[in-house]
Amino acid sequence: MIIPPNGYNAAGPPESPSDWLAYLHGKLTNQLPDLFKYAAYYEGDHQRLAFSQARYREEFREVFENWRDNFCGLIIDAATERMTVDAFRLPGVPGTDKDAWEFWQRSSMDVLANSVHLDAMIHGRAYVLVWADEDGEPSIVPVSAENMVIQFKPGSRTELEAAARFFLDDWGRQWVTLWTESYVYETKRGETDWENGTQRPNPLGVVPVVPMHNRGRLTGKPYSDLHNVIPLQDAINKTVSDALTASEFAAFPQRYVTGLEIVEDDHGQPIEPFKVAIDKLLQAEDPAAKFGQFEAASLSNYCDLADLLLQHLSSVSRTPSHYFLVNGGTPPSGEAIISAEAGLVAKVRERMLYFGEAWEKVIRLCFAVKRDKRAKEFAMETVWRDPEYRTESQHIDALLKLKQLNVPEEQLWSDAGYSPSQISSFREMRKDDAKAAAEVQKLMPQPELTGATHAPSEGKAARMAAKAPQGNSGNANRKINEKK
Repeated sequence: MIIPPNGYNAAGPPESPSDWLAYLHGKLTNQLPDLFKYAAYYEGDHQRLAFSQARYREEFREVFENWRDNFCGLIIDAATERMTVDAFRLPGVPGTDKDAWEFWQRSSMDVLANSVHLDAMIHGRAYVLVWADEDGEPSIVPVSAENMVIQFKPGSRTELEAAARFFLDDWGRQWVTLWTESYVYETKRGETDWENGTQRPNPLGVVPVVPMHNRGRLTGKPYSDLHNVIPLQDAINKTVSDALTASEFAAFPQRYVTGLEIVEDDHGQPIEPFKVAIDKLLQAEDPAAKFGQFEAASLSNYCDLADLLLQHLSSVSRTPSHYFLVNGGTPPSGEAIISAEAGLVAKVRERMLYFGEAWEKVIRLCFAVKRDKRAKEFAMETVWRDPEYRTESQHIDALLKLKQLNVPEEQLWSDAGYSPSQISSFREMRKDDAKAAAEVQKLMPQPELTGATHAPSEGKAARMAAKAPQGNSGNANRKINEKK
């Protein structure tokens, strides 16, 4: 575990690096219980079944120990699987920015970006660190909210005053780093005394950490998508556990017999009079004996309640109900599925608004590492893949209609879902096609040019202009020409 120094107890803001670390570590410690709870519910490691009585827990704990009916992971994955960054676009520059995409690819963000979105929606926050590697190239490093904490400047929701990362490696050694606008403070690897760290200037002049907040509010903590889901998940667990208990005790028909003498063993315990089986017949010599059967308990009430809770879960999380197989397991199709997923698509687009702004800050920090003027390009845009699922024919038909509005082909390629690398390949392919067509044109027989198609020389043109008019131009015109 991280070994912190003495806690920060001063009334004013921290001043020394050790005070900043103490303050930020205390802030992180207060957040960890909620972060661990949200992560456990996403993974399905929370309390799986809540039995109504303790004796049922003792009876069925081992039977249902590995059983889980977790919808928290489904709700998060349904949104994050639709969020994919395709490129970054600068104003006034045709196409997408190749340098920005190179930063992205070098840091493997085409894979790690999904992890950032995932953590941000689970925990409510995630962080991205931008720093120069050994070659001086910008490196993008995602960091979990379980290991990093930030502090905004007073009165600001965008500018950071400080950020700290507390990290334990696989050998149990702690790594502690503090970033401010003016300096970077690091403790020695495995060092528990935070006062003996190394301080060096911050060449960027800003805190190189970008918070990825999930629908951050003007006040209060960042919002986890599981915050309102967890109570409903607990209710579903309780309902299912009751149904499993009822299925064990009352879902089978129970038989009874009256008027039969009860036989006891030597210890006074009743002896079971019959061995019931499918090929056995129950009979008794006493004419007063009567056989009967209790009806099995119906589990439909539990199913109806579980379906109702799932409908509430669908409404609260804006996840389509067919994801939960509530409506008999028959998914909608065509226009119905587009209408059913409208809430989910709107939710994803809203998250793209917050996450896109954060990714633009990350790319601007990458340009700042390279001392590039594009570090001040605040009009940069994040290009996202379309989160709406449509059939291929519907999608292409819509793009063909956009082409009639003179939308550039490169934009249509991007809307069709092709990556910047594929679009760049398309440009080269079109050049090759044009060259090949020109070569074929040269090899084809050329039409012969007749004399009429040749333009007359300059002298011949002058003589033709001085020639008298011919035909029915009139005698007056002919005489005028002869006088000249």
